[in-house]
Amino acid sequence: MSTHAADTSVKQSIVVEAPVERAFRVFTEEFGSFKPREHNMLAVPIAETVFEPRVGGHIYDRGTDGSECRWARVLAYEPPHRVLLSWDISPQWQIETDPDKASEWEVRFTAEAENRTRVEIEHRKLERHGDGWEGVRDGVAGDGGWPLYLQRFANLLARRG
Repeated sequence: MSTHAADTSVKQSIVVEAPVERAFRVFTEEFGSFKPREHNMLAVPIAETVFEPRVGGHIYDRGTDGSECRWARVLAYEPPHRVLLSWDISPQWQIETDPDKASEWEVRFTAEAENRTRVEIEHRKLERHGDGWEGVRDGVAGDGGWPLYLQRFANLLARRG
């Protein structure tokens, strides 16, 4: 069975009413404000989600007991236009420790006008996850995946004015 590249990636986008610099800053600095708390692989509730804004940094959830779950690595950090991250979550929704079995997601910020920015997420190389990768694709493409993150991000920007 052959797999087409389009089948192994997911693309979502939204246009927000904010300058590109602000959109990038809010997305990275306040990621934990719009990431759903129920998206949690810890044994306890999430106290905060941290986005370390540098290559080599991580996105991780910190539990109410101080435990941490590092589920993404920052592979590229290019404000205000692009950030590239690994997706270190297996098809079983557990932490994937083998970088060769991790997919990646890129977030691009494109100014469409002075106060309007297109935010695009491309989650690709999903086949790297091996058996069950289609479940990861369907999960991130579904209503509780990237569309939810982008809508919550847009709502956060709108509330901040």
